[in-house]
Amino acid sequence: MTATDTTTPTDLADNPLLVNTGYPALDRIAPEHVVPGVEYRLAELNQKLEALEASLGAGAEPTWDSVVEPLQDLGYAFSYFWSPVGHLLGVKNTDALRTAHEAVQPKVVQFSLRLGQSKPIYEALVKLRDGEAWASYSRPRQRIIEQKILAAEHAGVALEGDAKARFLEISEQLSQLSTDFSNHVLDATKAYELIVNHKADTEGWPKSLKTGAAQSYNQKHKPETKATPEDGPWRITLDYPSFVPFMEHCRNRALREAVYRAYTTRASSGKLDNTDIIAKTLKLRKERAALLGYPHHAALSLSTKMAESVDAVKQISDEVRAAASKTAGSDLEALRELAKASGQDEPLAQWDASFWAERLREKLFDFTDDQLRPYFPMPRVLEGMFGICTKLFGITFERDDAAAPRWNDDVQYYHIQDEMGDTIAGFYLDPYSRPEDKQGGAWMDICLNRRVSGGGLTVPVVYNNCNGTPPIGDPDHGGTPSLMSFSEVETLFHEFGHALQGMLTTIDEPDAAGVTGVEWDAVEICSQFMENWCYHKPTLVGMTAHVETGAPLPDDLFEKIVAARTFRMGSRYIRQLEFGVTDMTLHSTFDPDGPKTAQELHFEIATEYSPLPPLKDNRFLCGFGHIFGGGYAAGYYSYLWSDVLCADCFSAFEEAGLDNEDKVAEIGRRFRDTFLALGGGEDPAVVFEQFRGRGPNTDAFLRINGLG
Repeated sequence: MTATDTTTPTDLADNPLLVNTGYPALDRIAPEHVVPGVEYRLAELNQKLEALEASLGAGAEPTWDSVVEPLQDLGYAFSYFWSPVGHLLGVKNTDALRTAHEAVQPKVVQFSLRLGQSKPIYEALVKLRDGEAWASYSRPRQRIIEQKILAAEHAGVALEGDAKARFLEISEQLSQLSTDFSNHVLDATKAYELIVNHKADTEGWPKSLKTGAAQSYNQKHKPETKATPEDGPWRITLDYPSFVPFMEHCRNRALREAVYRAYTTRASSGKLDNTDIIAKTLKLRKERAALLGYPHHAALSLSTKMAESVDAVKQISDEVRAAASKTAGSDLEALRELAKASGQDEPLAQWDASFWAERLREKLFDFTDDQLRPYFPMPRVLEGMFGICTKLFGITFERDDAAAPRWNDDVQYYHIQDEMGDTIAGFYLDPYSRPEDKQGGAWMDICLNRRVSGGGLTVPVVYNNCNGTPPIGDPDHGGTPSLMSFSEVETLFHEFGHALQGMLTTIDEPDAAGVTGVEWDAVEICSQFMENWCYHKPTLVGMTAHVETGAPLPDDLFEKIVAARTFRMGSRYIRQLEFGVTDMTLHSTFDPDGPKTAQELHFEIATEYSPLPPLKDNRFLCGFGHIFGGGYAAGYYSYLWSDVLCADCFSAFEEAGLDNEDKVAEIGRRFRDTFLALGGGEDPAVVFEQFRGRGPNTDAFLRINGLG
């Protein structure tokens, strides 16, 4: 790893945010470092930005080395101190860190806008694009210039006077609103607990749920008499590893209703209410789009994506809806019949769906989640996942926790090596749920991007952050390792697909390396591609070993997993379409100043799409972090879009024969050389054609998901 260090003042000499060589000091960064460290680095970068602008105004003809290379230097230096703060906010969240983050965030936004609105830089980039040397630039360099020009236009470079001032004000407000939204969801999730004291209420719970709920009680309340899986008490939270199995297995309908209502009304009341944040966000996004000359935020969003228009998104959504709706209605009727036959007299409600769906799955496929968990200890799953990557992509993995700073003892670090044994990347895995300070869900992020500069190579380093079921006790001293549900296995493969694209890039320019510069609706292709290998028998069975006997997953259980793959898939995609259509409508035709609220719009769409009528007091949008706290605004459809493309990619392996190891390896190398290597360096439609030899279609998607 290479970077250029600079002399720092004595009073900041020990500030880990001023480290700009090697790994970020993730084990030492504390809230008190954030304000002085960020302010110092921003002042430094502002000076460099002014110097760059002055050099471009000197009259010399712009070149890549005089314009883009210094810009990449600025961006790389910026990420060295700001990216770790954002990362720790997600995995080691504290009130003190939030306060520090909020104190400097406006200055960070101001710098980003100052950079994006620089007219000397913008004019120089346009000259590069329109100049005689344009044809001589590599495709990655052309895309970097094109994307920087568009980003500058989106940053308001063409605005003047009051319009520019208003744009800056809106951008700062939106950044703060996004942070507040995410913090409210995290706090609301942390604030809720259901303590189950009666053993009868745990009848039917899987062992893993009882164990995790007892452990959660002990961690939160630290009682003198420890809770046990057998006798409780048991603590249920809204964190994914607790909420989902509880809704699937709790036989007490009243308790299910209480937890479901708490989940669907998160962050919708009191000090944590996100309702006003949603309204303000939608108004500000619409106003910002208008300032930039777009009819709505969706048009602004899609200008940087693979999908060309709202109509293009609607077309693929309608195709999938037509297929999915055929089975979604029958899915619901099957649940109603089972519930009635099993003695439930009340009409099927939202808090019943997961419970009876799990009972139906058990009835149809005759297995439970708890039957599977013992076969999926996390160390074995990791070994199997790494093994298929070795077969497909020719890479190997070496764990070395001492090689890189870690923010938690559970974090694992790996060196990624190529066929020659050279280290080409680094990989952090933060595998377990920590609801006290770690946000929910699972995500990949960049620690360091690949770059060649000054004759040296910075190898990429990425994070995978999951919320898997933690181990019980110390697995090395009589405890039980993390026993993964099958959905957790799929999630791990999904996030590792993102990681592979970040690690196996061959692009030397950081602004096009890995996932950087990849169109948002194409960024899920590699992740969802990896999920398919969870249904490939040699891969899946090969990464199983019963925690007690060491036996691999039996053939009959594997066949049931495969058979269950398309179980209620119509319902799943109808739900995804409900979210995607809500998102796109809110950011296109919806009037945030009109009489209808965003919640009312979502209720109308949910009523139209969902076979099971939604609750009127559902406040799902208040917890919809993807579009109000993340980057998926007018982009939630990306999951579906990528689903279609990745299914088509995987069908190339199926057509060659999944048992043909030589052919599979050959196609795997082609996938590595295209999707994983090229990253943001080429248009994803071109990358797809290079891999597949043609354009995409929905045939494989419909077939794989049982919708065709």
